[in-house]
Amino acid sequence: MALTYPQSAAARDQWILDRRPARETVSASQPYACFVEEECGPDGRVEPVATIFLTNRECPFRCTMCDLWRNTLTESVPLGAIPAQIDFALQQLSAARVVKLYNSGSFFDPRAIPPNDYAAIADRIQHFDRVIVECHPGFVNERCPEFRSLLSGRLEIAIGLETAHPETLEKLNKRMTLQQFSAAATFLRSHDIDLRVFILVQPPFMRPDEALHWASRSLDLAFDCGATAATLIPTRGGNGAMEALAASGNFTTPSLSLLEDAAAYGLARKRGRVFTDLWNIQPEVECAHCFRSRLQRLREMNLHQSLTPVVRCKMCGNPSSEES
Repeated sequence: MALTYPQSAAARDQWILDRRPARETVSASQPYACFVEEECGPDGRVEPVATIFLTNRECPFRCTMCDLWRNTLTESVPLGAIPAQIDFALQQLSAARVVKLYNSGSFFDPRAIPPNDYAAIADRIQHFDRVIVECHPGFVNERCPEFRSLLSGRLEIAIGLETAHPETLEKLNKRMTLQQFSAAATFLRSHDIDLRVFILVQPPFMRPDEALHWASRSLDLAFDCGATAATLIPTRGGNGAMEALAASGNFTTPSLSLLEDAAAYGLARKRGRVFTDLWNIQPEVECAHCFRSRLQRLREMNLHQSLTPVVRCKMCGNPSSEES
């Protein structure tokens, strides 16, 4: 199936919007999800992390691979709604020393998180040692140190680098260049704000045989720019646009072996924490005999930040290429 993918950003926006499924029903009065997860901290200790997915306005950027818009609103939330959502979540969650305030977009987008709520938000999270939010480089500005100054703990900002491959990055419609990513990282370092980076493993428009190379180069770039942590995200479908790209041969789901090899590359270099996002990884295209063991291996590597023995499987011939 031939694909006519638009050349201009505006046309790509419309192409992506035209293929979207329905948005979920969410409320400005509650976060759309919250839970406590375990993560290896900067000191190497496993710690509980309160993760809150705030409900707010949709991100203004229409990234080709994004499905986070499905749990957003079409309008900005009223003043006080975000602090109230945090109150709601913290009442449900067990104790933690780290909090992630993820909002399906950019925390410092004033149409998503009202700046006049910063003080109220900070007041609710004063007992946390570390606060992690996410932001597009286009919104990395003086609001970041302004918010940091209100906190008692450290601020960490997560940025989606996605890929170090410049042509692929441009096609993702993120409206960001590698130079802009680097500039945002430099700004954060200058204000003593930590950087976490999201990296797509095998994004659309990338050949599968090039995916490990570019995941590795993306990890290198993240740590070159001062990241203290990087998360490898297996690119997934589910937003309409990705299904159209898959049908035209411009996207295939990354294999578990690819994730294992990318994680092994990052951990072996010991330049910072490397996590693999294991959310909703499905076993259908993997070996049913060793899938769970290999997934557990990646969980252990996430928690302890060290390589563990490759799972050997007589059924599918695993180990992956990292040992071959």
